[in-house]
Amino acid sequence: MATTTVYDGTAGDISGSTPFGIYDEHSDFQTDGPKVADWCARRIGYPIVDIELQDQNFFACFEEAVTEYSSQVNRFNIKENLLTLRGNSTGSNYTHKHFNSGLDDIIGISKAYGTEAGVGGDVKLYTGSVSMSKDKGVYDLTDSSLVTLENGTAGSDSIEIRRVFYEATPAMTRFFDPHIGSGLGSQQMLNSFGWGNYSPAINYLLMPMYDDLLRVQAIEFNDLMRKSAYSFHIQGNRLRIFPLPEDSYNLHFHYIKVSDRRTISFDGGLVSDFSNAQYNNMTYNNINDPGKQWIKKYTLALVKELLGSIRGKYGSMPIPNGDVSLDGDTLRSEGAAERDALISELREDLEAASKRQLMEKQNDIANFHQETMNKMPYGIYIG
Repeated sequence: MATTTVYDGTAGDISGSTPFGIYDEHSDFQTDGPKVADWCARRIGYPIVDIELQDQNFFACFEEAVTEYSSQVNRFNIKENLLTLRGNSTGSNYTHKHFNSGLDDIIGISKAYGTEAGVGGDVKLYTGSVSMSKDKGVYDLTDSSLVTLENGTAGSDSIEIRRVFYEATPAMTRFFDPHIGSGLGSQQMLNSFGWGNYSPAINYLLMPMYDDLLRVQAIEFNDLMRKSAYSFHIQGNRLRIFPLPEDSYNLHFHYIKVSDRRTISFDGGLVSDFSNAQYNNMTYNNINDPGKQWIKKYTLALVKELLGSIRGKYGSMPIPNGDVSLDGDTLRSEGAAERDALISELREDLEAASKRQLMEKQNDIANFHQETMNKMPYGIYIG
């Protein structure tokens, strides 16, 4: 049987001895690495029994344990903060960063709806015009000889019409000033109060606002029911207006460029999903003591698995007058069980600290405080 190198009780410098070197420059990692290696060796029997590992094996398990801890915490944080992260730069590192509530994302969604509703948003609203001709009711919005755009070119840039300014003259301008009394019968009322001779041309009888509103409404209903109301219809690239123009003029409209909205929605270099939210490996120095204790235990579980795999290659080891059975299978199963238990424990702790759980606990605390206050005797006021 080949000679197996065993741990000699001395762990060298961890810097430069790990497979990936992710944490080699972290001072706490350099300090803890040899100590964790020695602790693991002692936990599995050294120096009473030989440990068929070298310090580099311990260091590799230690680095993997730190990376696993970082991965588990970061995966949870990505799920917890993805709504807030979407739309942020993929070039930023969000590890160890604190995020407020997802109000920013809600506002972002509101802005998108505001664009569609015409009450705000991030997409610019431009003004364009169509050159109208007398008695012509149908116009091609892709005809650059007729359509002028503030930004873009008709027929080349895809646009969405948001508002067309084709309306009748406002009703408020189409009835006489109510203060002159024309047709209102108010002159007789002034005479009855003895005020008829104060002004030869006009009177100043103050009418309630609803009187004006009712007259405006009457004019608009008259236009709608007794006349052909002003209207327009857009289908595809064709604008149809009615009634037909009585003269040539420019009809204005508001529009957005479809490319502007798509640029905002599909801009590259921004966080879009779980895969490109930049949570990098943690800085070992920033991990607290409970986290480092989890890492140590996970390192021990990995070491047990590794040592079990090595010892599993040999069923027994010959000695004078007999042989010794090795515990490779036992170590491997123990290490796997401990590793799975640690992962489950960490995930449970992370879920218990989720925003939802914390808000529920905060609500419970507030309810308990309220119940306590309700049991306190009320003061009696004596005046």
